[in-house]
Amino acid sequence: MSSEASNSILASGFADAAFRGTGEYVASEELMASVNVAIALKKPLLIKGEPGTGKTMLAEAVAKALGKKLIIWNIKSTTKAQEGLYVYDTIQRLYDGQFGEEGVDDIARYIKLGKLGEAFDSDEQVVLLIDEIDKADLEFPNDLLWELDQMEFYINETKRTVKAKHRPIVIITSNAEKELPDAFLRRCIFHYIEFPNEELMEEIVKVHYPNVEENLLKNAMEVFYNIRAIRDIRKKPSTSELIDWINALQIGGIPADRIKKALPFVGVVVKKDEDLELVKNSANML
Repeated sequence: MSSEASNSILASGFADAAFRGTGEYVASEELMASVNVAIALKKPLLIKGEPGTGKTMLAEAVAKALGKKLIIWNIKSTTKAQEGLYVYDTIQRLYDGQFGEEGVDDIARYIKLGKLGEAFDSDEQVVLLIDEIDKADLEFPNDLLWELDQMEFYINETKRTVKAKHRPIVIITSNAEKELPDAFLRRCIFHYIEFPNEELMEEIVKVHYPNVEENLLKNAMEVFYNIRAIRDIRKKPSTSELIDWINALQIGGIPADRIKKALPFVGVVVKKDEDLELVKNSANML
């Protein structure tokens, strides 16, 4: 049995509420299976892949397909794990105390839950996206091990334990800028989103532009994949850039037979000076 067939069986073997993509998000059988396994095993799903392959959009699609609220925790280089749990606003409390505000002794008033805290405290199951976890420092993933395992955390200032009322569906994305700790990886279901082949890419494009002219789509995709295949190109164009390019070609009324010759609006898909030079020098091979 092929891996595609086995994955199809795996995806179809879950409950009716299992994720099967949406009208706006085309997911491979392998990706749908990974999402459903992560939900069934109640483990975070770690998603890697090239930028522009739909990692962030996956969480949006899962939330929409399952009818759940989406909470997004965007990670930056300065983000600390504590911020995702809660923040104690001592400055506001000090300010209120100076001006005689009532209730200043109630510390709970000055505790604000972070995105992880919101997901735990929700009265309904939510989808929690921890986006681009590899942007933070190396200790960030390790600092979340207990919380993601036990689905709870303790607020020292109020002596309160926040325990998840409903275990959230956790989706974590990474652009592989840093290696993640083994202890963290062991707690996740992993899936690498392969760059779409031409058949899947055509399906993706037609979700956005169902009436796209066939020759325009064919020629644009041929040039797009040839650009990606140039050996020394530094930034390979992504799925989202192809979609933008096709939109630009349609808006500009570019005939399909001019795409290979003139490379109109090529700046939509090629974003670096060096790459643009490579593409121009390789134009006769595109």
